[in-house]
Amino acid sequence: MTDNRNLILAVALSIAVVFGWQYFIAGPRLDQTKREQAAVTTANTPTTTTAAGTAPVAGGTTPATGAPTQVVGTGDMTREAALAATPRVPIDTASVFGSINLKGARLDDLRLKGYRETVNPNSPTIILLSPSGAPNGYFAEFGWVGAPAGTTVPGPDTVWTAPADAKLTPDTPVTLTYDNGAGLVFKRIISIDPSFMFTVRDDVTNSTGQPVALSPYGRVARLGEPTVAGYYILHEGLIGWMGDQHLQEITYSKIKKEGPQSFADVASGWLGITDKYWATAIVPRDRTPFTAHFSHVDTGPGLYQTDFQGQPVQVAAGATATTENLVFAGAKQVSIIDGYRDDLKIEHFDLLIDWGMFWFFTKPLFYVIDYFYKLFGNFGVAILLVTVLVKAIFFPLANKSYKSMSAMKKVQPEMAAIRERYADDKVKQQQAVMELYKKEKINPLAGCWPVLIQIPVFFSLYKVIFITIEMRHAPFFGWIHDLSAPDPTNIFTLFGMIPWSPPHLLMLGIWPIIMGITMFVQMRLNPAPADPAQQAIFTWMPVIFTFMLGSFPAGLVIYWSWNNTLSIAQQYVIMRRQGVDVNLLGNIMETFKKKPKPTTTPTTAVASAGNSAKPAATARPANANKPGPKSGPGKPTKAKT
Repeated sequence: MTDNRNLILAVALSIAVVFGWQYFIAGPRLDQTKREQAAVTTANTPTTTTAAGTAPVAGGTTPATGAPTQVVGTGDMTREAALAATPRVPIDTASVFGSINLKGARLDDLRLKGYRETVNPNSPTIILLSPSGAPNGYFAEFGWVGAPAGTTVPGPDTVWTAPADAKLTPDTPVTLTYDNGAGLVFKRIISIDPSFMFTVRDDVTNSTGQPVALSPYGRVARLGEPTVAGYYILHEGLIGWMGDQHLQEITYSKIKKEGPQSFADVASGWLGITDKYWATAIVPRDRTPFTAHFSHVDTGPGLYQTDFQGQPVQVAAGATATTENLVFAGAKQVSIIDGYRDDLKIEHFDLLIDWGMFWFFTKPLFYVIDYFYKLFGNFGVAILLVTVLVKAIFFPLANKSYKSMSAMKKVQPEMAAIRERYADDKVKQQQAVMELYKKEKINPLAGCWPVLIQIPVFFSLYKVIFITIEMRHAPFFGWIHDLSAPDPTNIFTLFGMIPWSPPHLLMLGIWPIIMGITMFVQMRLNPAPADPAQQAIFTWMPVIFTFMLGSFPAGLVIYWSWNNTLSIAQQYVIMRRQGVDVNLLGNIMETFKKKPKPTTTPTTAVASAGNSAKPAATARPANANKPGPKSGPGKPTKAKT
């Protein structure tokens, strides 16, 4: 049963390697290749423009009203030129800076002050929103549709008026106006909080002498398909909470393949586009049902869009009607997102962060890590402390497991005798081993629990490190300046001494090597399995995992190294208390000893000698109860029974 247990563990770890390779390395590489091929195809596609005020829907029909899908630019200008091409109102807060485009009253210029492209403090700040005429255009805008024929309402091309000294700050909202010259005056008041939430309030004053019904719309649009991480555990693309229709996550490739999707009668929710760390989302605030659309327009650069259209607003003659919406544009910081969910009553807004299907485990783990971070100021130290906490929580189970393993080690001589006694009868051998386990009250599967416990913790920690912006560019000590990135050192470049960029599989830094060593030592706490195949698997498994984890986030590798170290100490102490002679150094040295070649018995030699003078039929079977051939002068060798 010990051999079976080891075999099960070896197979499980091997499967983990295969799936890890597929999901974390091979899969993303294939996706990247497809994106590069698609980019080449898109670059050769002629540019087209969809008319303002229309939105494509399934079946190829085009409704008379709806959020526009107009592409104002094709991305052929520089960002600076695109910004200078239209009048603007500056934005400046503690968290963001940029400008409002008065053409369309559009939010299309936004940088995040607290986040930079690399760990270098002098690297450029993150650009979130950009004008449609610039590369990677990305913006949010609002407008009106459904006006009577001949009535002009503000849309993507409308140029709004702002005071000459207007500047959007948390203390100074900006008021924009537009008069259509036919009795309708539109006023838009934009405000922003100290973080990343804009409030957009639209007033419509009707002086036409006739009642008017207008439908508000809002959209988040993105030109071109951005580069995504490509991992199956993270959603990047179109996203929204659609009330009773729950969370909708649609990738760029899916919307291109399956076409537009609509969600009618959404009582409350939000919609937008999300990246790994950043997002732009619109939250309708009129508390009336709206219709949401997710779409892709096949223009030159390609247009991805999430939009909503609200219920018609009745504006009586001489009256003013108001509608209000929120726009989140910024970093997906957990405390900020949760605060908006609770303070602004935005339903399930925390799902903007992809906690995954095991959110009930992943999210609390982040909160614990964040708590320790606030105490000690280092996420790496927080991870080490959480590892100790997890070890303490599962100590009773691990203690029981290691006790069982100790008892199993004590009976190793008896198990060896059973294997020798029933060498030719595996069934009796297994029955005898089971009787021995029953007699000594040993659970042969108890040793699996330390491994099984580590799996959900490992996955959840990987998720936390990978998706949370708090971990981005979070330093540890020494050469680790970003816990969310792989260890930057590499043994194949002599840790930076050789100017060479090795292949992805050869990313082998100091911490992955430390992890491999601790894993190897932990596996040597017990003697190697009797089966040579299992010995080879257990010998090479630390090497395989060392290379596999070489490209994983450094924070995860540090966790695994520290967890292995604690497990080694814990198992060593428990086994010694159980009276087991833990010959750890001897087991390690045994691994590197040259194994003797198996000797050929005389019986086998005779049986295999086809041209021998003595017939093979005269050879005695190995289990005969008669003396075998002489092995020394005058001393017969007894056959094994």
